[in-house]
Amino acid sequence: MSSNSGIQIPSRLPLLCTHDGVLLPGSTMRISVDTARNMQLVKSRLLKGTSLKSTIIGVIPNTRDPEHDSDELPSLHSIGTAGLAVQVVGSNWPKPHYTLLITGLCRFRVTQLLRERPFPVAEVEQLDKLEQYTEGDQADGELGELSLRFHQAALQLVGMLDMSVPVVAKLRRLLDSLPRETLPDVLASMIRTSNKEKLQVLDAVDLEERFKKALPLLTRQIEGLKLLQKTRKRRPDDDKRVLAIRKGGVFPGRQFSLDEEAEDEDGDDTAMLEKKVKAAAMPEAALRVCLKELKRLKKMPQSMPEYALTRNYLEMMVELPWSKSTTDCLDIPAARVLLDNDHYAMEKLKRRVLEYLAVRQLKSTLKGPILCFVGPPGVGKTSVGRSIARTLGREFHRIALGGVCDQSDIRGHRRTYVGSMPGRIINGLKTAGVNNPVFLLDEVDKLGKSLQGDPAAALLEVLDPEQNHSFTDHYLNVPFDLSQVLFIATANTTATIPPALLDRMEVLQVPGYTQEEKVEIAHRHLIPHQLEQHGLTPQQLQIPQDTIKDIISKYTREAGVRSLERKIGAICRAVAVKVAEGHKVSRAESPTEQHAGKTGTSSSHTSLLFTAGITPAPPVSERLTLPGVAIGLAWTPMGGEIMFVEASRMEGEGQLTLTGQLGDVMKESAHLAISWLRSNAKTYLLTTGSADPLEGTDIHLHFPAGAVTKDGPSAGVTIVTCLASLLSGRLVRSDVAMTGEITLRGLVLPVGGIKDKVLAAHRANLKRVIVPKRNEKDLEEIPAHVRADLDFVFASTLDEVLKAAFDGGFPTAVSHPQVVSKL
Repeated sequence: MSSNSGIQIPSRLPLLCTHDGVLLPGSTMRISVDTARNMQLVKSRLLKGTSLKSTIIGVIPNTRDPEHDSDELPSLHSIGTAGLAVQVVGSNWPKPHYTLLITGLCRFRVTQLLRERPFPVAEVEQLDKLEQYTEGDQADGELGELSLRFHQAALQLVGMLDMSVPVVAKLRRLLDSLPRETLPDVLASMIRTSNKEKLQVLDAVDLEERFKKALPLLTRQIEGLKLLQKTRKRRPDDDKRVLAIRKGGVFPGRQFSLDEEAEDEDGDDTAMLEKKVKAAAMPEAALRVCLKELKRLKKMPQSMPEYALTRNYLEMMVELPWSKSTTDCLDIPAARVLLDNDHYAMEKLKRRVLEYLAVRQLKSTLKGPILCFVGPPGVGKTSVGRSIARTLGREFHRIALGGVCDQSDIRGHRRTYVGSMPGRIINGLKTAGVNNPVFLLDEVDKLGKSLQGDPAAALLEVLDPEQNHSFTDHYLNVPFDLSQVLFIATANTTATIPPALLDRMEVLQVPGYTQEEKVEIAHRHLIPHQLEQHGLTPQQLQIPQDTIKDIISKYTREAGVRSLERKIGAICRAVAVKVAEGHKVSRAESPTEQHAGKTGTSSSHTSLLFTAGITPAPPVSERLTLPGVAIGLAWTPMGGEIMFVEASRMEGEGQLTLTGQLGDVMKESAHLAISWLRSNAKTYLLTTGSADPLEGTDIHLHFPAGAVTKDGPSAGVTIVTCLASLLSGRLVRSDVAMTGEITLRGLVLPVGGIKDKVLAAHRANLKRVIVPKRNEKDLEEIPAHVRADLDFVFASTLDEVLKAAFDGGFPTAVSHPQVVSKL
């Protein structure tokens, strides 16, 4: 290590005091600067200096922690490292500080401290010669032997690493080109050592002593790698290898270091992934794409960001069920029993499932049907989908579409985006693990639309039997066969479903339950479930059938059974309070009193309901005590409802006022009704002195529940009946409800939702229902016991409506010939 032209460091150096890490000559290190003295050194010397000399500073290790720093300068280590400040980066978060990138040049000894403020400056003595090393004379004797042993150990260490990593290959070349005298400092800064051990190497000014200090550290690193390799050989399926290289430095421009805990995902792991790809039984197109991506993965360095993206893509591809499927259970009698046990009524849905099973027995390659259950909330659309999956023996997966407004949720993101992922369809198949599950697309009528696209349009390919055999997710970018998936969509209404999407589904209407069906459902399912939820036994609470009927008819008028279940839950909570207070049944009590003791209330089920905080709804008959009130029938997404129409007259100029949040169609129906009554006033004896019944009179029509928007043509006959009652002074029958569209010539046209409307009238305990003549065919869907309880009047003209709506008919001056509609 001798040369005639050596480069000397300045004899006076500013000192940078560090407490964490030891900078050795030949290595590069990042040092965080946040103490007052060190900050002042950076500002005054490094940031304002203009020459190369101003970038050379002295680094003194192992000083006091800056958190406990004081105004007094701590005791300095006698030996430090002269370093070249390569980079200075400042930051104000979380507090003002600088980060320095410093490359070690040589050792020095502090001979005299010249000043302490604003930063320490010392007189130093250079210990190592900083010069251009050449392959000069080799050392002899013990030093040469130590140098040779150290070089061989370094070669052994590098040989144990993965030479395909560029940093390892570069280190191997440096071992041949660097002088052996620099190896102890270089390797001691790279291998895993403590600061105390590095400090011992720094203090070893004599080269022979330096080799003796660094050689055991290198030997320990080699033994640790050998142990790890033996462990990996005992566990051939382990996906992790030890990579002993991390970023660091050797000389300026030569940066790397060692870390035995990094990962290597090449070799066995890539081979395992390739086996999975070949064993996934993919279609040929998907297999070609996977093999191409796998080939790119093998050539790609692990540090590249695209490495993780490609690996995640391949793992997704091998986890998809390309050829895995379940065998359908085609036993029709067993399926019928299972469906009947899970759900009462819903005959149309059960029949459709049994039809599918029957056709599957005859043809094994049948494509999965795409069904859409449309009905009010609480009738069991979602739960019947789960029962269908259990009946068929298939996996079940539910996808909630309510509020989804991004088409990427359906079709996935392209892999060019950060954080890209497959859509919900592909993720659902991955979760199910088979390619023929039952997919429940819940609330398909509540899909949104935004700048990110229309998810309803993305569903067109998914729900089209002619296209979904080659569904292409943006993330996969290869076709996937969805033809064996049984799709079941649920919706409350078809009005908000785009026509193109609705056309691709087989719509099955799910009407509300009748009172008898609700009673049966309550005793089969709701009461046992609520007893279990509230920790009660059947001996502690018995709800008679009459009580259930009263809850249904007087307390819960709904299409489904959710409110009924909540009321039963309220009763269970009230009884739970009594049971917790220690109420017990005495053997001497009468059966009625025993029931009262079991429920914790009086023997009357009405008292039981009031104890549970349940209040009844007012009867319908109380609303029809004056002329000018009629009952109509309306269809809502929540099921059928009865609707009151109220009218009043006052002196005025013949104006018509409409209130109740009415739509344009309903307003037109009101004007139609007024025009027809005025043109037929003499016929129905609605005039007193003048020919116009509205002369000097204003009419106000109101539809209660003013906060609810109402629209549709089916209220026409109800408005005519209400106005006829007002103008004639006669009361409409309190047990009559009606629906139908009217024309200016007095015809009654058909409307939709007849089944839901009739069930609403039956729930309200009405006895007569007036429906259009052309809707007579729709009564076939209504249960027989409901038809037996109601008196149906099929009207084709308004004259027939008026005769059926009033007791004793409606008086007329002359009889009209029957008008037959040709519409």
